[in-house]
Amino acid sequence: MARSRIDITLLFMTRITRLFAYGFLSVVLVLYLASAGLTEKEIGLLLTFTLAGDAAISLWITTSADRIGRRRMLLFGSFLMAGAGVVFLLTKNFALLILAAIIGVISPSGLEVGPFLSIEQAALSQLVPNERRTQLFAWYNLVGSFATALGALGGGLLAQTLQASGFTAFNSYRAVLLGYAVAGGMLALLFLSLSQAVEAMNPPDAVPTKRVLGLHRSRGVVAKLSSLFALDAFAGGLIIQSIMAYWFHVRFAVDVGTLGGIFFGANLLAGVSALFAARIAARIGLVNTMVFTHIPSNLLLCLVPLMPNVQLAVGVLLARFTISQMDVPTRQSYTMAVVEPDERSAASGVTTIARSVGASLSPTLSGVFLASPFLLSVPFFLAGGLKIIYDLLLYKSFRALKPPEEAAASRVVEAGRFG
Repeated sequence: MARSRIDITLLFMTRITRLFAYGFLSVVLVLYLASAGLTEKEIGLLLTFTLAGDAAISLWITTSADRIGRRRMLLFGSFLMAGAGVVFLLTKNFALLILAAIIGVISPSGLEVGPFLSIEQAALSQLVPNERRTQLFAWYNLVGSFATALGALGGGLLAQTLQASGFTAFNSYRAVLLGYAVAGGMLALLFLSLSQAVEAMNPPDAVPTKRVLGLHRSRGVVAKLSSLFALDAFAGGLIIQSIMAYWFHVRFAVDVGTLGGIFFGANLLAGVSALFAARIAARIGLVNTMVFTHIPSNLLLCLVPLMPNVQLAVGVLLARFTISQMDVPTRQSYTMAVVEPDERSAASGVTTIARSVGASLSPTLSGVFLASPFLLSVPFFLAGGLKIIYDLLLYKSFRALKPPEEAAASRVVEAGRFG
């Protein structure tokens, strides 16, 4: 039990380190690439290759982790993260940047990318009882959001401070990239400290059932969830944090330090909302929480570009972030709950990869929109509309499929009603 607590603490520390680095980089990444001489279309293409490469690498790592070892694959992922940061730091060559984007782990959104989340979720699910799963995921997402917020603030302030001290904008952004690479090395040290308890309890070969990508009985459920999650992620990829930061910079001439402050507040609000999500889910269920909090947040997203000044635009954006991430811990918990215990690593990996693939397809489209002053705000409208469609489809498809804890509660209620 004590060892489990240590492993949980370590996994929370890796989450904090990683998400701080993601937020640290996200505010300046597009600005850095632009200052390096890349066009908007090239930036969009690079972001697409970044997310697509993360998806491909993650698919192999997450579906191999239970066989090769979760700690080994987490360690390998940390090396890919550090390596990508070093390459982005050292070269302006578009071809080399594309190669590093495909092979390495870079987060342009400030959100999770790579294989880490899937493997960590599977490990956490077996370290705690089922009834504590959603609450643990809520705290896991809370610390991640706080770390992203602090990273966004720190990245923006560091770049602004260096520029005020005489550094060029380009060199100030390179300092942020150096910090990102160092964070990858710190992750490696933390992963080395995990115990055997985080490894898969039953190796895949011990199960006689035929598996596809590590899945057997839950293939149909995971396929449906993956297709819906891919749609949601495609919509989210249109308006990732780096693109939103660039939009505020172009539309309202917001400086990089202020951008860091804006996304610090946004991610802080998103993190707090995760805790409320767990409480709401305990009352109305995981699927209802996902849908009924997500639709209003996407309506607010569509309103951001309609605001006449930066104050109102930021206000609406922050209002959106107060509810926009409530579906994250509930979605993660629901996925872990409705599949067989020995499929959790694979289910988390496949659904996460589906999200990565969906998200990888859309930044190129956003790059086209950003290149035209007349289409600058289209990503907001398109993202909000597609996300609402996702919410409605999710509710229709899964409102009747309840996780074990909700099904058990329903049986208790029915027994009391008719007993």
